[in-house]
Amino acid sequence: MNFIDFELRGEFIPLDALLKATGMAGSGGAAKAMVADGLVAVDGERELRKTCKVRAGQEVAVSGACVRVHAPTMPAPLD
Repeated sequence: MNFIDFELRGEFIPLDALLKATGMAGSGGAAKAMVADGLVAVDGERELRKTCKVRAGQEVAVSGACVRVHAPTMPAPLD
C-alpha cells in the first residue's frame, strides 16, 4: 500500500477536497464520483458522504493508497 502524509491547514478538510489535493482524484468531480461509487474508506469504513469532514488522526484509503491526515505543525517560536 502506498502511504501519503497530509498536513491540515485548519481543523478539517472535506473528503472530496482531500482526494483532489493529494492527487488521488484528478478533479473535484472525479473525487465526488469516487465517493458516490463507494470506492473510498475513512478509518476502514466505506464513506458515502462527499464532503465528510476529515480531521487529524484519520486515514483515508482508495485503491491501494492511504492518506494519513496530520494536525498542522506549529511554527517554532521566535526568540
